[in-house]
Amino acid sequence: MKSKKLSETIIKNFKNNGFVLSEPDVLLDSDYIIERSGEKFRNSMLTFDREDGKTMCLRPDLTVASCISFLQKKTSSKIYYSGQAYRRSGKGTNFINDQLGIEILGSKNQIHDDFKIISTILSSAKKIKRKKILIKVGDISLFKSLINALDMPERWKLRLIRHFWRPSYFEELLKRLEKNTDIDAVTFDTDKKRFYEMKKEDQDKVVAGRSISEILKRFDKKIKDPRSFVDGKKIVKIIKSFLKINCKLSELDERLLDFAKKNNLKKNIFKDFKSILNLKKLKQDINFIANFGRDVEYYTGIVFEVFSGKKEIARGGRYDDLLKSLGAKKNIPAVGAAINLKNI
Repeated sequence: MKSKKLSETIIKNFKNNGFVLSEPDVLLDSDYIIERSGEKFRNSMLTFDREDGKTMCLRPDLTVASCISFLQKKTSSKIYYSGQAYRRSGKGTNFINDQLGIEILGSKNQIHDDFKIISTILSSAKKIKRKKILIKVGDISLFKSLINALDMPERWKLRLIRHFWRPSYFEELLKRLEKNTDIDAVTFDTDKKRFYEMKKEDQDKVVAGRSISEILKRFDKKIKDPRSFVDGKKIVKIIKSFLKINCKLSELDERLLDFAKKNNLKKNIFKDFKSILNLKKLKQDINFIANFGRDVEYYTGIVFEVFSGKKEIARGGRYDDLLKSLGAKKNIPAVGAAINLKNI
């Protein structure tokens, strides 16, 4: 009964903030999700085979399910959902996650919409929790801006950005970059051979969330890059220094300017972090952590978690590439978040 009342309070707040109910499908085509969104869901999915041989799964993620529903059914672009996601977590036998979430699909004003999502989640949290509320926030786009500004071969930029969400492998890449241990000649020749093979394929065909034409662009950059690179140690030091930034939001602009100055980078390298600074209007305890929000592959911008005491009660972020990977003809900016009912 208590849980039902809390849910009703949250839903009422969602509605008052202009969000409309969406009910994404519970059963999804698992091959479609894996092909479009990458392999990250495969091990966590709860799947079964239909009589016709198609492999289906219970929705492993309500954001992905909502995006698929948006593309297929042309639902409202400002939605809320109430439901369950089903996935193996590796932390026990509880496969069910009860969630209440909001999404703005087709976000036309990044600063406004990022703020709307976080402020709505925050106001919902304050209506149901009495313990002190804390927000942790990061921004994947700031990391990308840094990497693209550094003087290193394009292939390394592509690797570091692509694998940022995999912390263990990312650390391995940094070690290789530091020692200038690049891919071996056999792997390079294999890449080159595959490049010419894929040029003959349908350029619009999607493989692991990317079209053949997009993959070929990456291959082309890799095989044209020079093989030798001697400044890896210096570059790694800069990257690690950035990832150590952990401060109050009120200190962030000064910290980033100081970081840029110390590392001889342009002052405007982080010009696109207005969404983060806009959160000062919340008048709320907010910590910025550069090394944050890396466990979900599809985030592209602001990422955040809301805590009550030591419990994480909500999380979300911006994901401007996800809808295209799920079948949209072009990138559709989007941002969303979900409250974990289990922790309230």
